[in-house]
Amino acid sequence: MKTICLEEHYLDKAFAKASMAVARAQAPFLLDWGRMVTDGNHPDRSRPQIEKNDLINLKGADLGSGRLADMDQAGITMQVLSVGGFPHLSPAAEVVNLSRAANDRLAQAINAHPDRFLAFATLPWAQPDEAEKELERTVKELGFKGALLNGRPSSHFIDHPDFNRLLECFNTLGVPLYLHPGLPVRNVQQAYYSGFNSEVTARLSMFGWGWHHEAGIQLLRLILSGAFDKYPNLQVISGHWGEMLPFWLQRLDDSLPQAATGLNRTLTRTFQEQVYVTPSGMLTLPHFQFIYGLMGSQRILFSVDYPYQTLDGIPEFIQSLPIPEEDKEAIAFRNAERLLQIKS
Repeated sequence: MKTICLEEHYLDKAFAKASMAVARAQAPFLLDWGRMVTDGNHPDRSRPQIEKNDLINLKGADLGSGRLADMDQAGITMQVLSVGGFPHLSPAAEVVNLSRAANDRLAQAINAHPDRFLAFATLPWAQPDEAEKELERTVKELGFKGALLNGRPSSHFIDHPDFNRLLECFNTLGVPLYLHPGLPVRNVQQAYYSGFNSEVTARLSMFGWGWHHEAGIQLLRLILSGAFDKYPNLQVISGHWGEMLPFWLQRLDDSLPQAATGLNRTLTRTFQEQVYVTPSGMLTLPHFQFIYGLMGSQRILFSVDYPYQTLDGIPEFIQSLPIPEEDKEAIAFRNAERLLQIKS
């Protein structure tokens, strides 16, 4: 069975260099985390774990034979590439050129392997006019399939009026917006996640809880803003089984009825009609069963979160799902082909 994965990252060295200082200023625990995985002095850090971190960086930067070999071994037909890390935190004076250069590198990889790679653009989000231009360029000239946002686009969430024209651009172009987790801002990190040792704070603030909560809040705010009523062609992709939000939709509908929100639909109905969900490598049957019951097979895509998550057991997970074969195919590749207009 073909498998198309939609949250597969390219770790761009130029972006990493440009964004790290700002990322560390916004989230000081990143510095502690970086030391843990590189100096070997932490009591819980062994050399194999340090080597694993180096291997992630090496794999993420590879847009050729190494990545393709991993895909072949895992039975992955195609990856939709996107820039990982914190590219939007790069200095304002550099981020436009950095975005264009990174997108051009992704385009070169696609041109070299058009049957294996597609891409979501990275945009200079904090400059909405420039972001709109780059979205149009990458879609119309480079054939990209949408864009991926790592965290907040600026000090605001994506529902802020600054981004209305950019959302309208997604709506007009008919390409999806992938809302990916990002770092909580410093005051949130300090209030919610501090008070533990450095490693627990780092893990809790980021991939344990914090940045998934941020991504869920961003999507919830976008729904409450009325953007999906205003832009009926806008489609959003949410990873990690919907970043917590699907599991709370009924409570939200009960607490925020249409009489209060003024929206055309309930929050659940909007989610079911304009959001796609992917696992991001969380190959867990209970999560899948809840989402399948809520969304059906037509709104679930597949993703692995390469190079961060293991590629082990991907075909086995899909094949073992207790659903009809046609639903397995929809999740593995047919939904992606339809949404991204990929020719079979």
